[in-house]
Amino acid sequence: MSIHDAQVEVMDPVEFARLVKRTPADELRQVLRGERRAEILDHLIGAMPAVFRPQVAGKTRAVVHWRIGDRADGGVDSYEMVIADGVCTLSPRADAQPQLTLSLAAVDFVHLVTGNAHAVMLVMKGRLKTRGDLGLTARFPNFFAAPRP
Repeated sequence: MSIHDAQVEVMDPVEFARLVKRTPADELRQVLRGERRAEILDHLIGAMPAVFRPQVAGKTRAVVHWRIGDRADGGVDSYEMVIADGVCTLSPRADAQPQLTLSLAAVDFVHLVTGNAHAVMLVMKGRLKTRGDLGLTARFPNFFAAPRP
């Protein structure tokens, strides 16, 4: 199976992570600049509350904005995540004041949330830009259980 015809919404997360791992970045970028972009990004963001680890987040209360670039039109897709009372929820609009904003290219986002990239390495390489609460920035990646491809 190729990334071009993968049905991410019905695939096992580990199976999808393995598919992402063996897909060349240029091919993944091509798909994420095409008509399936919203389907893939929406599914991956939508799955994050299910892998949220409240025991790690503790009493954290935060609004986090994801800004995922590399759209074919040069724009970004924005998503808002709210962490409060041991629960992670998604907002329909990214309009609340964030404590943390994470900006990265779509390929890097897909690699990150499928466990094929590490947030610290992406920051060190300048491919993940963070703005806001530095303590939250350091803890945030551990709030989620990424698949192990």
